[in-house]
Amino acid sequence: MLLQTGGSGTPEIVALVALGAGLFTVVEYTSLSPSLVEFRDAPPFNRIRFLAAALSVFLLSVLLRDGAEAAPIAALVTTLGAGLGQLLDIPYSPVRLVMLTLPDGAPAALTDQVRASAALSYLLSLGSLVTFAGLLRYRGWPMRSGHFNVWINLPTFDPTAGPDVIWRLRRDGQFNLVLGFLLPFVIPALLSLGAPLLGPLDLSNPHTLIWTMTCWAFLPASLLMRGVALQRVAEMIGAQRERASAREAGLIPA
Repeated sequence: MLLQTGGSGTPEIVALVALGAGLFTVVEYTSLSPSLVEFRDAPPFNRIRFLAAALSVFLLSVLLRDGAEAAPIAALVTTLGAGLGQLLDIPYSPVRLVMLTLPDGAPAALTDQVRASAALSYLLSLGSLVTFAGLLRYRGWPMRSGHFNVWINLPTFDPTAGPDVIWRLRRDGQFNLVLGFLLPFVIPALLSLGAPLLGPLDLSNPHTLIWTMTCWAFLPASLLMRGVALQRVAEMIGAQRERASAREAGLIPA
């Protein structure tokens, strides 16, 4: 709707995919038994991820709009993206690694767009992490929202399989934390290594650029949030076990 570009049938395909995703979300959140969506009963975990990704897609779409239709918000986003791009485009930074995936001799306009898009997406992903960390620190997520049901909020996690539940939650959480930290650096390297075999990624297409930058920034952020959340759940189960052990021993927890 913002870009008004793409091949024939693209708007219809996008509308169909959006309708399917919306229908799945409604069914998932209204059903009594969960299937795939994690932490559906522990708001605002999924809301933060969705709003941050949606805001990234919106801002990048505004950034890449035709200059002839520029509006005040487009000028503001362009100025903000250019400034952030210059600020974050430093050696060994994730933004610099994204810039290295561009082919030699890329136009200056494309280089500026990629730099600004990467900086905006990365800053928004960091903002989502800071927001979630604030909820953990100051609102005691997720217990402030009510009782935490492991079966509803972790439908793909089987507490009866394998070793101790706390050990498995901490292991999965640490794996997500490590993977989320490394992905912003690994994804550009994989794109560069795969370019000779699969061809370079066509970032001159606005749709490709928007979704590539959004996925590059928010997949690692989502994994980091999931890792922190799993660690939090493990701490809650450990604390509940300690209280149960104290009651069995006839002690009153402090």
